[in-house]
Amino acid sequence: MDDIRSTSSEQGSKQVLKSYNCESTKYENSNHAVEVLKGLQSMQKVENLSDIILQTDDGQKVFGHKAVLLVVSPYFRAMLPSIYDRNQDFVNISIDSTTLRMLVDYMYTGVITVTRENVKVLLAAANILQMDYVKDVCAEFLQTQLNPSNCLGIKAFADLHNSVELLSSCEAYIKKQFCEVVEYDEFLSLSFEEMIGLISCNDLNVPSEEKVFESVIKWVQHELDLRADDSLLNLMSYVRLPLIGIQYILKEVVDHPLLQRIPKCKDYVIEALRFNLLKTQQIFTIPQSIRSKPRQSGHKVFLVLSWSRAMKMSYTNWYDPETNRFQIAPGLKECRSNADLGLVSDQFVFAVGGVYNSSSRSVEFIDISTRSLRWVPMIDMLISRRNLGIGVVNNCIYAVGGEGDTGHLNTVEVFDGSIQKWRMVSSMSTKRSRFRIGVGGYNGSSYLKSVECYNPTLDTWTPVAEMSEPRIGVGVGVLGNIMYAIGGCNSSGFFKCGEKYSPSTGNWTPIADMHLCRACAAVIIFNGMVYVIGGFNKTSVLFSIEIYNPDTNTWSIKILPKCIGQIYDGVVVNKPLYD
Repeated sequence: MDDIRSTSSEQGSKQVLKSYNCESTKYENSNHAVEVLKGLQSMQKVENLSDIILQTDDGQKVFGHKAVLLVVSPYFRAMLPSIYDRNQDFVNISIDSTTLRMLVDYMYTGVITVTRENVKVLLAAANILQMDYVKDVCAEFLQTQLNPSNCLGIKAFADLHNSVELLSSCEAYIKKQFCEVVEYDEFLSLSFEEMIGLISCNDLNVPSEEKVFESVIKWVQHELDLRADDSLLNLMSYVRLPLIGIQYILKEVVDHPLLQRIPKCKDYVIEALRFNLLKTQQIFTIPQSIRSKPRQSGHKVFLVLSWSRAMKMSYTNWYDPETNRFQIAPGLKECRSNADLGLVSDQFVFAVGGVYNSSSRSVEFIDISTRSLRWVPMIDMLISRRNLGIGVVNNCIYAVGGEGDTGHLNTVEVFDGSIQKWRMVSSMSTKRSRFRIGVGGYNGSSYLKSVECYNPTLDTWTPVAEMSEPRIGVGVGVLGNIMYAIGGCNSSGFFKCGEKYSPSTGNWTPIADMHLCRACAAVIIFNGMVYVIGGFNKTSVLFSIEIYNPDTNTWSIKILPKCIGQIYDGVVVNKPLYD
């Protein structure tokens, strides 16, 4: 039991706490730092209780304490040697007194009030004093004030004061709201270099390239004498004239007086006319230059393919992952129940094989860059197929395996857009259907866990490590050079497990399980995540989407709005624009 004993010495006597328990206790006053700063702030208002004077451009004096300024501001910390070595208590600073008082008060209180009237001077001053928190909240405030009439000015301001996040936000806003931004005076005041930087963006959000052409003409006409010749010629090299419809080119571009002044501009017009002519001769034309490649607006949607067993119909829908909503997409020409989709050049979506639950040679495609969206019949494959795999390499479409008129297939054919023909290439080592290219499937007698890899340069198939489970209806996607095989089923049932294959190790390793078992789902790679959409299990069609985060090895799930049929394939595309 603890007790108190008295000890004495020649120097005097004192009470000492004697305890058999030698532990100590630490106490912390959570209000201490705040109270100290409050005390210092009250002292800061009085000149003879401060130890440094800051004199501003307008001749006003702001008092403070060196220790506080040095702790909060790297700017003053850099002045440490001169302030202390010379016992200096007076500093001139090129900031107006109102703004400096606000910043010094913040150093003592941690509180700053940002308004539309003071935000720019505060950010500029905080940048000088290297007060990152104040600079960041000012940038955050300005982001909330962005509109088409001021975004270019705020972008220039952000660039001037090295506000990286604000600059990035402005650039994204300007590209997204381009059609509104060009209606205001700030746009007309852009420099030539800024114009190039803007209209050269591949992710400029425009409903049609006509808007870019019209904005260039408008900018040039604003200062015609200075901008009419060299500036216009250079700007026209960034306008994607081949994407403009032939009627608009003939009516608005060919005889435009500004273009007539510059003979070299005619080359761009001729290129556009030739590209439009080529499209009338070839139903599928791969862009050969940046000017004939559609811009990517940045807003992505999924084009998903579904099949209704009850209705015996196939359906296509746009799915927006941001809003979790479906929108009806143009219908396929053929009713495809066992087809597969492929995306070429981020522009053309192909639907291949599998018509009315039977094998088929038919192919159709849609050009999602056009405003009049429709599926167009394509050149037939050489072999009738359903439950096949589709892959795209170097803008060539590979139709692999599946089931044909004679049974299960290991044959492979490729459509080369440059020659507009299908041709046979090397066959797989194994017959496969109900699979994704080279991964798992069914050979007519057994479920497969084998995997093989195709080299288009050598035209060879090579076996790689087997999956842990045989799977049909497996979902496959590639993210960051890692291939994921997810779900599927075999004679033992449906799977919610998945695994990933790394070419560097040559091995498959398991990943976390999905929430639900599912087979024949669409797998789409988007924003660094693996999306698994729809499919079915033993009891029902699934109207849900699961999202895999490879960084955390976790799945999230959300319910989809009801759509007709079971979603079984999909691709991510630029959000289409309708007439």
